[in-house]
Amino acid sequence: MSADPQRAQLLQIAATMREYLETLRESGVTGFGQVVANTPKERSDPVSVSPAAQPPASPRRLVSGAGAEEARSASPPARVAASPSAAQVGDLFLSPKVQTAQTLEELRAEIGDCRRCKLCQGRTKLVFGVGDAKAELVFVGEGPGRDEDLKGEPFVGRAGQLLTEIITKGMKMRRDEVYICNVVKCRPPDNRNPEPDEIAACEPFLIRQLEIVKPRIIVALGTFAAQTLLKTKTPISRLRGNWHAYQGIRLMPTLHPAYLLRNPADKKLVWQDIQAVLREMGRL
Repeated sequence: MSADPQRAQLLQIAATMREYLETLRESGVTGFGQVVANTPKERSDPVSVSPAAQPPASPRRLVSGAGAEEARSASPPARVAASPSAAQVGDLFLSPKVQTAQTLEELRAEIGDCRRCKLCQGRTKLVFGVGDAKAELVFVGEGPGRDEDLKGEPFVGRAGQLLTEIITKGMKMRRDEVYICNVVKCRPPDNRNPEPDEIAACEPFLIRQLEIVKPRIIVALGTFAAQTLLKTKTPISRLRGNWHAYQGIRLMPTLHPAYLLRNPADKKLVWQDIQAVLREMGRL
């Protein structure tokens, strides 16, 4: 078996593992020796766990949930062997320099002519990111489209023009004042949704981008950006309009500009989300 099929197979295993871990968490298991009770409420608040019971914090994950106190006072907790996350399995394909890159230029150089997933087969250019490397605000989208694939820059097509208007006309900021990137760096064929193994392969790059930029606020554009960063399957229609947290960073999910091109009546919803961002930034 050649290297590329092996990598694709391992990434598919990683994606399946992530689905399994998410299923465990939704069932009440959040870590080694820890149980969280299921409740109808969306599990978006940090778990309240005593220091003695709390497992070591992961540098890549924000654990969320509710009802931990009740679970600890109930029957003895189930013990589940710790398993590596999909992103950690994906790290097998990363050179140490990717994980320790100190600048965006270093990170991009180490990604190189990426062949870590099957998206490389149809791309024209890898689309890394653009904007201020120390931006206070980062926009994270889903993946490149046709125009982005040809130019090698995120959000330059019709959806990108709308995002630029949101930034320049709505927020009264310059596009180069913010940082813009995507979950996956190569265009999915026919602009289809990115698949779990493709997200697993690219997510470590996104994580490192955000670690380098260190924004104060992230705006997640659309379903895949929001669900990938928040580790949830909750629809964007329920996530948007509410503040969430990613690694201690304030995160506002909102509708993708491409969706707004098809549903212009919902622009008012995005404007509500952007106003909340402006208030958080002290610009409104």
